[in-house]
Amino acid sequence: MKAASGFLQVAAGRRVAFDGAEWTIQEVQAQFGRVVLADDAGRAETRSFRWLVNHPGLRLLRPAPQESRRPPVSRQSRSLADLTPDQLVRARLRAAHVLEVETGFREGHPSRALPGEPRPAYDPDRTTLTERRRAKVAEVKAMPRPEAVRLGLQHLSFRSLERVSGLAGDSLLLACADGRWTRRRSGHRSVTPEVREAIFAVKAECEDRARITMAARHRLVHQYIHERFPLFPIEKVPSRWTFAEVWEEWFGPGGARPRYARTAQAAAEAGVSKGLVVHRPGQVLVLDSTPMPVMLRETVFGDAVKATLTLALDLYTRGLPAFRLTLKSDTSVDIAMLLRDVMLPLPMRDGWGEDMEWPYTGVPADVIAEFTGHRVAALPFFAPETVTADHGGPYKNHDLVEAEREMGCRILPARVLRQTDKFAVERQFLTIQTMLFEHLLGFTGVDVADRGADPERDATLTLAQAEHIIATWIVQIWQNHKLGEYAPSWAPGEDHSPNTLFAAAMEQGGFDLDFPEPSFYYRALRKHHVKIHARRGVKILGLWYHHPVLDKPQFLQPSARGGKHAGKWVVRSDRRDRRQVFFQDPDDHEEWHVLPWKGLPPEGEVPAFSDKSVDALLEHLRTNKITIRSERELLEHLLKILGSVTPVDQWPSQAKKQDGKRDRVARAREITRAETATADRPPAPAPSVAPTPVPEPTGPVPAEMPVAWSKHAHAIDRAVDADRRRRREEALAGTEPVAPPTLDEALRQRPMFLIPASEDPDTDPTVPEDT
Repeated sequence: MKAASGFLQVAAGRRVAFDGAEWTIQEVQAQFGRVVLADDAGRAETRSFRWLVNHPGLRLLRPAPQESRRPPVSRQSRSLADLTPDQLVRARLRAAHVLEVETGFREGHPSRALPGEPRPAYDPDRTTLTERRRAKVAEVKAMPRPEAVRLGLQHLSFRSLERVSGLAGDSLLLACADGRWTRRRSGHRSVTPEVREAIFAVKAECEDRARITMAARHRLVHQYIHERFPLFPIEKVPSRWTFAEVWEEWFGPGGARPRYARTAQAAAEAGVSKGLVVHRPGQVLVLDSTPMPVMLRETVFGDAVKATLTLALDLYTRGLPAFRLTLKSDTSVDIAMLLRDVMLPLPMRDGWGEDMEWPYTGVPADVIAEFTGHRVAALPFFAPETVTADHGGPYKNHDLVEAEREMGCRILPARVLRQTDKFAVERQFLTIQTMLFEHLLGFTGVDVADRGADPERDATLTLAQAEHIIATWIVQIWQNHKLGEYAPSWAPGEDHSPNTLFAAAMEQGGFDLDFPEPSFYYRALRKHHVKIHARRGVKILGLWYHHPVLDKPQFLQPSARGGKHAGKWVVRSDRRDRRQVFFQDPDDHEEWHVLPWKGLPPEGEVPAFSDKSVDALLEHLRTNKITIRSERELLEHLLKILGSVTPVDQWPSQAKKQDGKRDRVARAREITRAETATADRPPAPAPSVAPTPVPEPTGPVPAEMPVAWSKHAHAIDRAVDADRRRRREEALAGTEPVAPPTLDEALRQRPMFLIPASEDPDTDPTVPEDT
């Protein structure tokens, strides 16, 4: 359109100026030849195209920089995948009508002509495009109304066929699809700015509160709007179901428990909630223990026992560099030794072939064998950087934490009740069960309901045999097992196994032959700071240990150690075997002296015993009073003597504390309930006769202390028994008790085999004789 000042592009959103005011083209009504103009004050005017282009003072305004940019797309473009199968069929039928108008054939080409095509009214050789469009409009109008509605052609016009002219393929199908099928979501109109403010206020309030239901949150929104916006109509507050839908859209399903949601939010605010990307072996080592679902035979008495399987899983390669089998539960020493096994190469075992020997390129097997002195199996070994474990007792032990620090590991404990922190090792237990344990005799199943008839009878494997089977399965099967969804980020479409991932990591970053020192075993044991006694040695957890080296003059003097344990010597013990302890030579730190228990016979050894056996031994000594009584032990007897004369319950200051808190609360509840019942009871009618005056007390009446809960319960029982005894005596007053008849007397009074008479009055009691 050409105006006095040039060419004018009439489009909604363009700004023009005339008569000293700026206007915005708000709407273009091309069918009426006019536009709707609006100024900054909101005043709207309707002018014709002729008036606008012929105005002498018309001036085009340059759009603002932000207006010249293309507005961002609020949603992605539509595709055929957004349509349901039924909608896609209906769109194809509409497109077939359009193609028949354009080409004369419903499939769009003569080579794909259907029987009877082209029809006379749509033959492209005999009709024009305009004639075919008019014929299609007439055909649709003659079509039955339900069929036209089903196809969505009831409003088809000549102009509609012109708009879709020239389209083909998916573009034609999308043009024929009803826009209401994939219309843009308009949001929730009931969520006004006031409601939005209330929802976010309730969200902030619920973060520090206990978990409440969605209905309670909806009521809090009502409360907030009622108090902050008194004039807001209460009927315009969204319903509970709309509120629940908005809450889930804005804040998610909210399935986390408040405690963990607060910790996650605190971690996000601190910037530590980002996921860890593991990109090399040993970066994260995950530890966990579980009862082994296979009954084993112990070699001492041959009984069937349960064992604990502890796994160390490398999070990058999904390999199993080490594992441990222990009878019953594991200890912190077992976990420390497991970490040492991760850093040591696994020796080849009898029966293992060459296919199970060290296969990784970059470091030949001969070089590894030269360092270790033996052939090495195909199992990676490395120094772990970060160790993740749960909050079990052995993993929280201070001795294990100190051993991990000796190795230079960072300790990253898993969050409580967060399975995602060590999901890989949890899944690994299930993998071993399905791939190995289910095929062994003595398998106990998932729980008691899935257990066999007698898994203890089926147990045939010993602990050593089970350990050998698991080691063979790891080296030969699991390390070469194809990983599914755990492919590396640099090769997501390739097939990999734990061994190939470790080999690729060696090619990318090299390999460090760093073995732990032999003395690491002693440094991983528990520390004891003790004094050395002449000719007696050291006392560790109730047992005495001695070695001739302790008789040297330098050990009979206090240690040169300062600080908290000044003057004491460090002795380490292995709780799994208490027959000896270990003492580091102060002159040569690589030399460790073994201090045997003084109870061992000089000519032989006794079976190994652990902390549990020592505790049982000391308990036996205490039970039989085989002890030397010290001042501390005599104090217990003195307290017993004092308690027999003046017990604490009789102290005046302890009268209210003689019972526990639970008893005091129970008594208070009983008194409060009695007072409430008295207040609820209707008042008694006034007596007709004047009551006898009661003399006033001459002095203060002492307050009665409520009896203890146990005494109160006994009092109730005694009152109930007394009432039952009174009613029983009243019922039997004036009668003498009669003993019940004996069994033979009862049988004599009534024959045992007498047939009772029939209860039916119509039945004849006589029985006719057989003729």
